[in-house]
Amino acid sequence: MRELVLNVGTFTHPVVLDVARRDGSLAGAGLIVHETQVVSSPAQFTSLEAGEYDLVFTSPDNVIAYRFVANNPLGRILPVEIIWGIDRGLGLSLCLAPGVTSPEMVRGKPIGVDVPQSGFAFVAYELLRRAGLSREDYTLSTLGSTPRRAAALATGECAATVLNAGNELRAQGAGCTIHSSVSDVGPYLGTVIARMATDDPERREAHRRFTDVIDATIRHIVAGECEDLVIESARELLDLDEDEARAHYRCLLDPANGFLPSGRIDRASVATLLELRRRFLPTADLDEVERELEHFIAPDILD
Repeated sequence: MRELVLNVGTFTHPVVLDVARRDGSLAGAGLIVHETQVVSSPAQFTSLEAGEYDLVFTSPDNVIAYRFVANNPLGRILPVEIIWGIDRGLGLSLCLAPGVTSPEMVRGKPIGVDVPQSGFAFVAYELLRRAGLSREDYTLSTLGSTPRRAAALATGECAATVLNAGNELRAQGAGCTIHSSVSDVGPYLGTVIARMATDDPERREAHRRFTDVIDATIRHIVAGECEDLVIESARELLDLDEDEARAHYRCLLDPANGFLPSGRIDRASVATLLELRRRFLPTADLDEVERELEHFIAPDILD
C-alpha cells in the first residue's frame, strides 16, 4: 500500500486522532498524518484554502459561513465541504470565570469568543440569552481557539466563554464554573471533518482512508475497547488529571454530547446551527443552505 501524507488542522487535539496514531491504525492504513493546532477559525480556513491543510477538524457552522455567507471573516466564498461528522459538541458548555458565580455577574463584562460571528459564539449568546442576558448586556473579546479561551477564562481575562473537548474540565479544575450546556439548546453538531472540494483521485483516496480509520477508532472507543488508551491520551494530550480524563472519556460515549455513529449527520442538528445563526447574525445567504445540503455534506453521511 502506498503511503499518503495528510496535513490536518485542529483546534483542540482530538483524542480520537491520537488514539488512531497510538494503536497503529493510521500507519496500517498507509497514512502519515501531520496535525497542527490553529489559532482561530479564519486562520484555519485561510490555511485550508491555501493548501496548507488537506483536512480540518472544525465546527460545521464554519463550513456554512465560508461556503454560503458573503460577509464571513475572510470576505470570500470558499468551495468547502463536510466529509465526516465527529461529535455533538464534546461537552460544549457556557463556563464562568473564577469568582463569577452567576450569568448576572457577566453583565457589563467581556465574554471570550473565537470570532464574534462564529458558531461557538452563537452558542454563548444563546446560553446567556436563556440566562436573561441580551447581546447588549456584555462586551466581546476576540480570543481565538478554545484552548486560548480556556486559559483566558482561568485568569479572568474574560468573564465567560464556551468550552469543550476537555477544555471545560481543565477550566473547572482551575476554579471556573460550568453553567449550562449546548444540549439544552437542542440537537447539536459539534465537530466535522471538512476539506476544499476536490476531484483529485489521490487526495480523495487519502481522505477516504482517513475517515475509515476515524470511523473504526470511534467504533472501538464506543464499544469500550480502548478505555485505558483514551484516558491516557486525554491526560497527556489535553493536560487533564485522572478524574478529568475519565470524565472526558464518559463524555465521548454520551449520545447527547459525544461521538456520532458512523460519522452520520442528522438534519435536526443542522437546523439548530441555522437557527442560532439566523437569530444572532441573520442574512438571506442562509436560505441556500437547506437547498444545498447534499452538495456541501457528503450524501452518504446525511440523515
